[in-house]
Amino acid sequence: MSRTDWAARQDRKAPPQQDEEQRLRELGYQPVLARRMGGFGNFAISFSVISVLSGCMTLYGFGMGSGGPAVMLWGWIGVGLFVLCVGLALAEVTSAYPTSGALYYMADRLGGRRWGWYTGWLNLLGLLGAIAGIDYGAALFTGAFLNLRFGFVPTPGSTFLIFLCILLLHAALNLFGVRLVSVLNSISVWWHLGGVAVIVGALAFIPDNHQSASFVFTEFVNDTGWANPFYVAAVGLLLAQYTFSGYDASAHLSEETRDASVSAAKGIVRAIWVSWIAGFALLAGLTFAIQDYAAVQGSATGVPPAQIFIDALGSGGATALLLVVIVAQLFCGNAEVAAASRMVFAFSRDNALPGSALWRKVSGRTQTPVPAVWLSVIVAGVLALPSLYSATAYGAVTAINVIGITPAYAIPIYLRLRAGNRFEPGPWNLGRWSKPIGWIAVVWVALVTVLFCLPQKSPVTIDSMNYAVIALAVVLILASVWWYVARRSYGTPSAYGNAREQAEIAEDIV
Repeated sequence: MSRTDWAARQDRKAPPQQDEEQRLRELGYQPVLARRMGGFGNFAISFSVISVLSGCMTLYGFGMGSGGPAVMLWGWIGVGLFVLCVGLALAEVTSAYPTSGALYYMADRLGGRRWGWYTGWLNLLGLLGAIAGIDYGAALFTGAFLNLRFGFVPTPGSTFLIFLCILLLHAALNLFGVRLVSVLNSISVWWHLGGVAVIVGALAFIPDNHQSASFVFTEFVNDTGWANPFYVAAVGLLLAQYTFSGYDASAHLSEETRDASVSAAKGIVRAIWVSWIAGFALLAGLTFAIQDYAAVQGSATGVPPAQIFIDALGSGGATALLLVVIVAQLFCGNAEVAAASRMVFAFSRDNALPGSALWRKVSGRTQTPVPAVWLSVIVAGVLALPSLYSATAYGAVTAINVIGITPAYAIPIYLRLRAGNRFEPGPWNLGRWSKPIGWIAVVWVALVTVLFCLPQKSPVTIDSMNYAVIALAVVLILASVWWYVARRSYGTPSAYGNAREQAEIAEDIV
């Protein structure tokens, strides 16, 4: 075969490059956001939102009592595998529908308006819960840093005040435009990878004593009050499942990404597998370095990983590593505000939220949805309010994220499977693996959704109950009530719009 023939055959195999602005118009929307993000930046936002230095670190103490080392390490491996299946299936649908609305738009196109409506509300709950969980976790670690460096004693009130300051910082950074967000996310990737390497390296080589491999991979610890070890192990999977969330950020930023039909899909999958490897190394490094299990759990800093750092490295080394973690968490929260605000913008663009005309406004100067950014951080602040009164509220906030956003991942995947040949794949697709991977993803999501509605502590009291169930019920009730108010005005362009109407909406948005 000649070189010319080989090249011609490769050209026929390669998917055609799409004009993404034209593709967006075909999906019914007039472009109003700045398409300034490349493929690496798109991967970086999902990797930053997953943030192993946020999820693994903030819930490490939860994992220590909910199954202990064995559940944390093996749970991470198992959950990561299933989440990769979810990510692969979601990436395929993202390639076909690269819009800021992402999950709810996919569900609307594949299943109808009600499917899109409820998917959107679940997705929104999960994204806002993620901001609350990430930034409150950063506030906890900041309190531990101040305790170690200046003797500051964290209280629920002071931690909440730090949390509000972090929310304001992330709102301000997001108002400057997507280019700054993209740059920060690119820095975040290297900060996370370098941070994991530094932490694991320091914990591996500096301490004189380490736990055995048998302890790290087989030690089971149950401080939940529940007697059934299988139930405890299942609850303990929250650490991994909470960390492995937020990768839909790549889809939400697709209208601001070049070659989004391919780049956004690749961004989802790459963010998951890179996080899978980095997170395992981090959890193993932390667990091998534990000097006194009970002392770590009861740390005066309020943050068990901080005590591991102190015991293994001394106060100076611990202070430096805490700073590495805090900066990573700030990167993570900033990326999550970007993703959530794009969801608010897109949902409002289709008239799904109360006050949609305000929330869909975009700054003509920065091409950023400014009101949507402010709404995202304000609601996240409200979601974290129970932390002022309940010691277990943070676990509930993280569960809100999981049971809100995880079902929203599975709905478009399920509808894609139900659509069969009616689904037209985008340039990035799974081919013959689409159905088996898709069904694995749907079954896994159904399982974890039920799982994280269950109580995490026994006995179940006002202080220890899982408030995630209440948050989910409130959102579903609100969504149902608002459906009857807004169902005549709500709809994606395929349902209600034409080019002229969309052009008029675009003029109103900017």
